[in-house]
Amino acid sequence: MADATMGAPGAARPGLFLRNATGLVKSWSTFDAFVYSFWSVNLITLGLYGMSYAYTVPDGQVVAAILLFGLLTTFLVITYAMLVSVMPRTGGDYAWQSRVLGGGLGFVLSITGWWFTLFLWAPIYANILVVQFFSPIAYTLGWTGVATFFTSQTGIFVSCLIVLAFVSIVVTMGMETYARIQKVCFWIGLGGLAVVCLLLLFASPQDFQNAFNREATSLFGAKDGAYQATIDAASKTFAGSSFGTLSFGPLLLLLPWLAFYLLWPNWGATLYGEVRGAKDIRKPFWSMFAGLWVTVAMVIVVVLLINKTIGWNFYQSANAAYWNNLFAVQGNVAPPVPIWPYPVMFAGFLVNNHLFQALLIIVMGLWFFGWAGTLFLSSTRVIFAAAFDRVLPSWAANISAKRRLDDRAVDRDHRDLRLQAVLHERFPGRDSRPGLDIFRHDGRGHHPALAAQGPLCGVANRQLQNRRYSGDHRRRSDHRRVPTLHALGVVIQLR
Repeated sequence: MADATMGAPGAARPGLFLRNATGLVKSWSTFDAFVYSFWSVNLITLGLYGMSYAYTVPDGQVVAAILLFGLLTTFLVITYAMLVSVMPRTGGDYAWQSRVLGGGLGFVLSITGWWFTLFLWAPIYANILVVQFFSPIAYTLGWTGVATFFTSQTGIFVSCLIVLAFVSIVVTMGMETYARIQKVCFWIGLGGLAVVCLLLLFASPQDFQNAFNREATSLFGAKDGAYQATIDAASKTFAGSSFGTLSFGPLLLLLPWLAFYLLWPNWGATLYGEVRGAKDIRKPFWSMFAGLWVTVAMVIVVVLLINKTIGWNFYQSANAAYWNNLFAVQGNVAPPVPIWPYPVMFAGFLVNNHLFQALLIIVMGLWFFGWAGTLFLSSTRVIFAAAFDRVLPSWAANISAKRRLDDRAVDRDHRDLRLQAVLHERFPGRDSRPGLDIFRHDGRGHHPALAAQGPLCGVANRQLQNRRYSGDHRRRSDHRRVPTLHALGVVIQLR
């Protein structure tokens, strides 16, 4: 394993603590892990995008569904925190599944979820960048041609390349540098969200209706009364939505859309071999738990403010009009504002200044750029761990002495995702419009393999009780003689 360690024989050791086994540095604090978990359940990029499909369940109560999903995901957080504390290994799911379930089975299951499935996320990231950054800015500044280009198939492809270039740069700078970047985006992004919330808090529904009508005419050339025209256009395929309706059946139907963002507080599980103090169960638990519930609290505030000022029926009507037109639903009518309904852009409309509106969108764009590194970072550690076990070629476990990073794993991910981007553009399937091709970037086809990692780790938890790892580790994870790893394993499988 000499080729997986840092430095030449006899060379001076770097100043930071290094694991002799792998050469990776424990360079992250618990707060760094919390920020990464927070970005992984991103309220803006993933949350608003996923919830824009909630119009398909018009009787679903979103706030109640969010609370229920947060409660269910807490069991996932507890399970992963226990696994991290028992085996704080780089590679996370791969390390646990391969050690407990067997090398071959663990490799196939974890690599499918953490490497192959990630190929399909590049177009999703690219499309989110388009609908939340490029298109809103371009329309706000009057660059209609630029906005139209980025909504084309070629535009999505270019956006894929931009995402891959940005992520490659920030991830290959090393864990310490990436931690600083994500924290800068975190604090400035929170400031932008505070501005959005204040705008929605102090405006009335009539203020928003007037602002929407004004900007729809100014930016998109819509006729007067675009607010009501949006509701009328949606009414051809959408019966409307009431925010106050509470029924258990529709509430459950909302959960898959919420899974698009609330299911991933454990996204950094593969990185805990590089987090200081990960053997103390409290640190991985609180980093993931806080990442989840801070997001839950924020999204509830945002949803309530959308209902107060924008109007829940209008917001869902705008979503229905946009998606049903994009998906060519029979009987659909094109909305007067031909852009994805972005609440941040809507909040900016309340200030009659296009420069301010563009600046607000740019600041809120940091929610994307702080989150974008999740496309590569977690999966590279699974590749590294498999290479360190010699399941993959050993060169993938080589560590850069300068950046303390597995460069080859990053390069492997980058090439695979570039290939996916090319396929996404060149083989659009039956319909060439973005969102209707065989490489769907609404995310519905990409969840199962990743979501399966939770139940699989639940199986690993249960098996951990009866394998050679269970002796000291079981005593550390049991509370008052209750076999918590076993119990949580059962819960997470039922979930």
